[in-house]
Amino acid sequence: MHWTLRPAAATDVEPIAELRAIVMRPDLERLGRYDAHRVRQRLRDGYAPQHTSVIEADRTFAGSVTLRPSDDGTWLEHFYLDPGLQGRGLGTAVLRTLLTRTDADAEPVRLNVLQGSPARRLYERHGFTVETQDPIDVFMVRPPDKP
Repeated sequence: MHWTLRPAAATDVEPIAELRAIVMRPDLERLGRYDAHRVRQRLRDGYAPQHTSVIEADRTFAGSVTLRPSDDGTWLEHFYLDPGLQGRGLGTAVLRTLLTRTDADAEPVRLNVLQGSPARRLYERHGFTVETQDPIDVFMVRPPDKP
């Protein structure tokens, strides 16, 4: 599968919000937190196209990912892949590419994942460890890889 990352535009917000609702629904329902409007609105409210990339696979919208700079490193946010493309190595390839960038900047990367989400295994395979957690969220960090 050929894939690329392209800079997001303001017009990408709705497809990303819709994908977020689809991808997060099973975990949010399991946690008793799914709200069809809220899951989309939270993306819209925090959407930062200047820090977001759209993932395209075979020239088709496949997902999104945000790398947001902050005082305590870089936050990996809004990493969503079309469910039909999950489990085929695309998430690993994208994450590896992003971590190469953050390692070059010597930045730790932080993220949060929902309790029980299968995405946690992907992050653990790439060196993320649990920093803190609560009944809903697991906050993880990965120090920069040294050359």
